This record gives sequence, structure tokens and C-alpha cells, in this order.
Amino acid sequence: MALWSKSSHTGVPRKFERMMVGGYMWGYLADQRGRRKVLVVSLTVNGLFGGLASMAPWFWLFLLLRFISGIGVGGSIPVIFSYFSEFMPRLRRGAMISALATFWMAGNILAAGLAWLVIPRTWAHFSLGTLDFQSWRLFVVLCSVPSISSAVLFKLLMPESPKFLMEAGREKEAILVFRQMFDLNMKGIEKDFPEFALRTNSKQRGEIEEIRSQDKKRTFPISVLKQGLLPIKQMFSGSVKARSFVLLIIFYCISFGYYGLWMWFPELFARVESSGGSPCANVSLPSPLNNQSCYPVKTAVYMEGFVIAASNLPGNIFTILIMDSTGGKTLLSCSLIMSSLSVFLIYMVQTKAQSLGLSCIFSGVSVIAWNALDVVGTELYPTQLRSSALGFFTGVGRVAAIMGNVAFGKMVDSNCTVPILLVSALLLTGGLMALLLPQTRQTELT
Repeated sequence: MALWSKSSHTGVPRKFERMMVGGYMWGYLADQRGRRKVLVVSLTVNGLFGGLASMAPWFWLFLLLRFISGIGVGGSIPVIFSYFSEFMPRLRRGAMISALATFWMAGNILAAGLAWLVIPRTWAHFSLGTLDFQSWRLFVVLCSVPSISSAVLFKLLMPESPKFLMEAGREKEAILVFRQMFDLNMKGIEKDFPEFALRTNSKQRGEIEEIRSQDKKRTFPISVLKQGLLPIKQMFSGSVKARSFVLLIIFYCISFGYYGLWMWFPELFARVESSGGSPCANVSLPSPLNNQSCYPVKTAVYMEGFVIAASNLPGNIFTILIMDSTGGKTLLSCSLIMSSLSVFLIYMVQTKAQSLGLSCIFSGVSVIAWNALDVVGTELYPTQLRSSALGFFTGVGRVAAIMGNVAFGKMVDSNCTVPILLVSALLLTGGLMALLLPQTRQTELT
């Protein structure tokens, strides 16, 4: 277990670097070119290069392919919430976005279950020339299948967001999408497609058309960079300035705290198991670099990861049931404060079972905060900024996740108490800052 926890964290910062690079870039493109197109491309990049990485014979090539794959991941996460929210009726939008976020838990459970089933198996081992194909390579291939299949389904079956089409001045295409939605929902019911008028934000449309006209005139990289950073300037000015600064702090606090701790749960379990007491007791664990083989794999770490991932289920169900009646702001604040308390109590555990149980409580409560943040983030910004804003804050979160993981790794041996209390304090700060956000429950998207 200790072998896994120490060696695997060397790749965690690289994972978040990839997602950080992709988040804002894809978000910006989705606001300018369309949600569906960006989702198809980003999912294809993720799945294709993720699958190719399984065949890489050299470590540097594996890292390069995974880096490119991670850029695709960084694009699909913020854009899918913008895309999905723009199809939802306002009275059920919170519950539906929470239901969508539940698939993050489903993916974690699937990944943990696949790792548990595949990686310890020695039968998946053969040689192809210089390539030594082991079970972990098969696991990497299987993890790329959902992205590729999703890209194909989006390309063949899913329409563009009608909200984006309206604000981009493409009313005829928007009406076609509405007709498709009407025909699908009214299948088997004798009812004619109603006549209606489209209401759009002329200011937003003017800004989009101005940007597109400037796209044709741009020739210098400086101008391209300046235009690409324009959404960030818009986020931190005007009526959305205050909420942007608050969200910036919240994303930083929750990402630093959640990923800084969650990535090191296996190490804390190992310390509890070795010391028979607090995870912050002074324990000397075997070094992962002393010529230890990766095989046979210790399966306990996969079982614990599976249990922690599954512990998100109650929190996801809870948010689906009460998001629309309570609102994302209230849930975000309360869940972050409760997460802070659960982290503080980790310092006091004495047995491995207590540590695993408290980790499950932390995971189940913190997922409520993530779901609420997904809902609030989509509702706080207008259509022409929505994906860019989510991509930007996702990038900020990845920076915080890198810092949290590195800080935890640096201090876990010298003084384990400090990073645990730091995580607790940051989550509490995020919960209190959430009280400053405007209430967006069941409001119309602009």
C-alpha cells in the first residue's frame, strides 16, 4: 500500500497540469464555436491519445501521450455542464445537473473496479517486440473506451445547444433543435409544433459577431492571445466581478483541500495500519525505491479506493433530491463546512477502520459541494461567458490541486498534522465565502 501511495503521486501533478491547460482553452472555444463541436473533439483527443499511451514503449512517450489525453479531459469537464444546463428547464435544472455530476462518481467506481479486477492479474502479460504488455496497459486501454464512444454518440445523435445558437444569431438552426426536442418529447401525442418567437441578448450577439469579425483580421500571435484572454477580463469586471473573485477563492480552497487529502488517503491508511494509532504518528514506512517490484500487486488499496468512490452515492442522491428546493449556494456552504469538520477529525482516528470510515464520510459530504459548485457555476454567468468561466475556474482548481498534493507530500513525513489542519481551514474558508454568492435557485439562464 505504501509502495502505491508514494510512487503514484509523482504523476498526479502532471495529470492536473494537463487538465489545467485544456480547461480554459476548450471553454473559450466552446463559447466561440459551439459546445457540441468542442465536446466531440476534446473527447476524441482524450480517448485516442489515452489509448495510444497504452502502447508506448518508452516512459517519455507515455507521459507525452497522457499529457495530450489530459488536455482533452480538461475540455470535456467544463463544457459538458454548460451544454447540459442549456437544455434544462429552470425548475428542474439543479436536480438534472446534480444527476449529471453523479456520473463522475460512476466513473470513479468503474475505474476503481476495473483497476481492482485488471491490474493484479498476471495473465494479461505478453511481449510484442520491445513492448512488454502488462495488465496496467490493458487497464489504460479500457479507460479510453468511454471517451471514444461518447464522442461518436455526440457526433451522431446530439444537437448543438439551442441557447448557444440563439445568442450566436443562428435562429433557424436553434428552431430546428427545438423541433427535434418537441418531436422527441411529444412522440405518440397528437400535437402540432407551436409557433413562438426567440428572445436573445442583442448585446451578447453583438460581442460574438465583433469577435468573429476580428478573428478574420488577426495575423499576429499577440492579438490572438489578447483576444483569447478577453473572457477573463470580462469575468473580473462589471456586474460579475464580485462573484468571480468569490468563486476563485472557493475553487482554490475546495481543490487544494479535496485533492490534497484524497490523493494521500492510501498513505494515511498505511500509517494507521503500521502505527496502530493516529495517521500522524511518526512511522517509518519502507521506501518504494529499494528495488521493490510492482508485482504482486497489493489489492487492498483498490478495494479501499472502490469503497471510498462508492461512498459518494448517498451525497449524490441527496443533492438530486433537494438541489432545486434548497439551492446550490446553501448546499455549497453547508457541505464545505461539514467537510472541514470531517477532515479535522481524521487527525484523531486510531484504527484503520476508523480512518476508512471517516474518509468515506469526507468523500460523501464533499461530493455535495462539488455538485453544488457545478450548478452554481453554470447559473452565475451569461451564455457567451459560461464555458470560458467554468474552464478558467477548473484551471484554477487544477493549480490548487497540484499545490495541495505537493504540499501534502512535502509535509506528510515531517509534520502530518499541519497539512490536515490546513485542508480543514481551507474548506472552512470556502464554505464561509460561499455565503457571499448571489442566490441563483431556479433563475433563468441569460
